Amino acid sequence: MTACAAVFVSVGCTRGPQSTLDPAGPSAEAIAQTWWLMAGLFGSVWLLVMVFVCWALFRGRNTRALSQPVRLIVVGGLVLPTTVLVGLLAWGTWISARVTGVGVQPEHVIDVFARQWEWDFRYLDADGAVRARSGTTLHLPRGEMVEFRIHSEDVVHSFWIPRLGGKIDAVPGRVNVLRLRVDDDGGRPMRGQCAEFCGLEHTHMIFAVDVMPPDAWLAWRDGGGDADATDTGRGDGSGAGARAGNAADALRARTRARHAVGMGSDAAREPDVVPSATDVETGP
Repeated sequence: MTACAAVFVSVGCTRGPQSTLDPAGPSAEAIAQTWWLMAGLFGSVWLLVMVFVCWALFRGRNTRALSQPVRLIVVGGLVLPTTVLVGLLAWGTWISARVTGVGVQPEHVIDVFARQWEWDFRYLDADGAVRARSGTTLHLPRGEMVEFRIHSEDVVHSFWIPRLGGKIDAVPGRVNVLRLRVDDDGGRPMRGQCAEFCGLEHTHMIFAVDVMPPDAWLAWRDGGGDADATDTGRGDGSGAGARAGNAADALRARTRARHAVGMGSDAAREPDVVPSATDVETGP
């Protein structure tokens, strides 16, 4: 009863700026479907086991004298686990293309540079030239596939937007590729983060995701990204992207304050300067 109640309570808490169970695109939706499938399947297996336990405890005769022990071992220990695992393998193979975006031609490319402890997003045009940049907010066009080329300038980081898809590492000296699309964010805030511990101020590596209509996004990118749009994506300080950005800034401020209180005044200093993206050789 307690386990069932916990499931119903957790279902009501699926929405949030970093909830994998509140998908806003095909990749995250495939991951959420897999999670719900596994939760339902293994929940059913657990209930079946509990039924057998109760039957063994309360059937009113010697529980050690099983009439057909071999059949119970074969069915419960061989047939059932094999069927479940093969079924999950088939499902994962079938749905993997939606998770990875393989076979879908990207319409836009964004170079993502991770460094201690911030992000640098560079929006490329069809010729591969950088047309706009942002840091605390990632701007995405609604309904169009985006290819992210993930770089690291120092240590291993991890790029993750839970409402859009899975995470992928940013490894020094290597470019990893991830394709994501925003179909429907529901007007709710969306946030990404570094999912790999990368140093003292790891928690500062969060960013808001602002979803824009394709035409507005192109105008923003080709215009170089004005100052207001860089903060809110809309230039008016409203919308889900702005709220997520404000929340990210507030989290950074709280974290810095805790460091200052817990570690002395030296913790309030800015981190050592690292080479800028223009000073780091990223490839040929």
